[in-house]
Amino acid sequence: MNMWQAFKHLPREARDTLFLLAVIAWIIAPQVNHLPLWCSVVAAGVLVWRAYLAVRGLTLPSRWWMMGLLLLATAATFYTHRTLMGRDAGVTYIVVLLTLKTLEMRARRDAFVIFFLGFFTLLSNFFFSQSLLIAASMLLGLLGLLTALVNSHMPVGRPPLMQAAKTAGWMALLGAPIMAVLFVLFPRVAPLWGVPSDAMTGRSGLSATMQVGSIASLALDDSVAFRVRFDGPAPPMNDMYFRGPVLSSFDGREWRPLRSSLPSQVRLDADLSVQGKPFNYQVTLEANTRPWLLLLDAAPNKPTVPGFEPRMTADLQWVVERPIVDLLRYSAQSYIGFRHGPLDRVTGLQDYVNMPFDSNPRTQQLAAEIRREPRNAGADTPRLVDAVLERLRTGGYSYTLEPGVYGTHTADEFWFDRKEGFCEHIASSFVVLMRSMGIPARIVTGYQGGTINSVDGFWIIRQSDAHAWTEVWMAKRGWVRVDPTSAVSPGRTGSFTRLQAPRGAIATALNNVSPQFTVNLRAVWEAANNSWNQWVLNYTQSRQLNLLRNLGFDSPSWEDLSYVLIAIVVGASLVGAAWTLWDKHRQDPWLRLLHQTAQRLRKAGLAVTDDTPPRRMAALVMHHSVPQDTALTPLRDWLLRMETWRYAPGSAAQQLATLQREFRHLPWPPRLL
Repeated sequence: MNMWQAFKHLPREARDTLFLLAVIAWIIAPQVNHLPLWCSVVAAGVLVWRAYLAVRGLTLPSRWWMMGLLLLATAATFYTHRTLMGRDAGVTYIVVLLTLKTLEMRARRDAFVIFFLGFFTLLSNFFFSQSLLIAASMLLGLLGLLTALVNSHMPVGRPPLMQAAKTAGWMALLGAPIMAVLFVLFPRVAPLWGVPSDAMTGRSGLSATMQVGSIASLALDDSVAFRVRFDGPAPPMNDMYFRGPVLSSFDGREWRPLRSSLPSQVRLDADLSVQGKPFNYQVTLEANTRPWLLLLDAAPNKPTVPGFEPRMTADLQWVVERPIVDLLRYSAQSYIGFRHGPLDRVTGLQDYVNMPFDSNPRTQQLAAEIRREPRNAGADTPRLVDAVLERLRTGGYSYTLEPGVYGTHTADEFWFDRKEGFCEHIASSFVVLMRSMGIPARIVTGYQGGTINSVDGFWIIRQSDAHAWTEVWMAKRGWVRVDPTSAVSPGRTGSFTRLQAPRGAIATALNNVSPQFTVNLRAVWEAANNSWNQWVLNYTQSRQLNLLRNLGFDSPSWEDLSYVLIAIVVGASLVGAAWTLWDKHRQDPWLRLLHQTAQRLRKAGLAVTDDTPPRRMAALVMHHSVPQDTALTPLRDWLLRMETWRYAPGSAAQQLATLQREFRHLPWPPRLL
């Protein structure tokens, strides 16, 4: 006997309990990474314990046991989170309550409590992730809970679970149009709509600071940072630099944004000018809890960002007034041909030359040697930059994910000892060398390149595309992008070869069997995820209002959304009422008359149902009457004629009409009066 057969032969109570426990485990499973370890262990242990009790038919724990377990769970939750309030503590506590409640499931009322706790726990999964995968798994969980709920309303016999599942599926299908209308039209009014900001755990591939080694570890993260769709042809891949924080202050180990000690009147402005053809595009940025936008270098015009007021810094970085804690979609226009910064040497450039006095002494000595070389005598900045890039190309330097742990003088170790590193090692060492030669330079972090999805045409930029490059100031040219990583590894910014994270066992096996199948499968899945992001997660109030504009509203507001929603609800209710009336009139008139008769007799206390035959009703009426009382004889005779009409061949319609008229004048049992 296999497991499924053994399951079917269990008593109904045990079978239904095991099914409900399986659904609860399915709902809790996605939250394991967000729950404390003790909570996951307790939840699993309680579910296994309850399953054992169900299979063996053993007695459930006493209420004293339950009270003790509840107190321990409460204390553990408070000890872990230092509170019983908030998202994390609340989710932990509700998971514990849900699993413990299964240990006192003695009656149908207890099962109903578990169902509603299960629905709430199901929704709490979306506090941590709103991905397509989570949504699909929770849809299965919803159908499982509905199946268990329907099954609990079938108290007689041993109905198969498939029958309850079909009913639950029809319930979900019937409710889907209502949910779709509410999704489209229910006003999204902040702060009532949306997930609280502390529920977002999106990660950014960048930081406001950079210690050598931080971006190297991030290259192993293959998750999506943002997606881009160009209105026309995309720029060449080696020109796709998406600008993030600019780091200009160096303390010997860590790079930070500039905090100038110079007077404000000598600080540098953006002074941006562009040339060439612009590129128009839309960005779908994943939540990153950072206040910056990722735009293609360089964007002179303010991007269109719903709900935000972006501004451009002097470093050409676009930022908004608060962290981005939800999926954000915005439009922008950029130029890959541009110039920015002062054309002549000014006092403000001194900030981009400053170096700690005792930092990287061997690199400072290298800078002096490069300047003393005969071929560099009197050379300008472009010539010195070329000399350093040539050293990177021919000096045995390599691009790697595993450069090892660097010490205090990171540039010295890169140039003379290790000769290997990720983009941040190379960029940092390059800027240190430039500054040691008295040349203004800074680090720009962001993302470079990406991959196009052949299914939906979106460019996908991943966390593994995080990059660090440099900008060097040159007379009459301003700030000029120099990517020293391309000198070490041209494939990093070219057509191009990426360093890749190690694959899992399944991904490796699929790739070995059919690499193209793996690529196509991933493209389809990511296109589906993108569609989910674009049409569901990014369905904001602005898109709701755009829908109203398309419907003819000149200046729509959320109040207009409410009016449209109310109108649809009222209209649907009227349609439903009309359908009910129509269905009532098309119902068999004899059955409708029988139903009315059964209602009158039930009010008199007779045990009749809507499907009780008229002859049986007549017998009950006479049994109900006082002996020798002939007052109810007309009612009995009417019921017998009613049955005769139903089954007599060729019954005329006027005879039924006569029965309907007589119904209003029949004598009814005294208790009716």
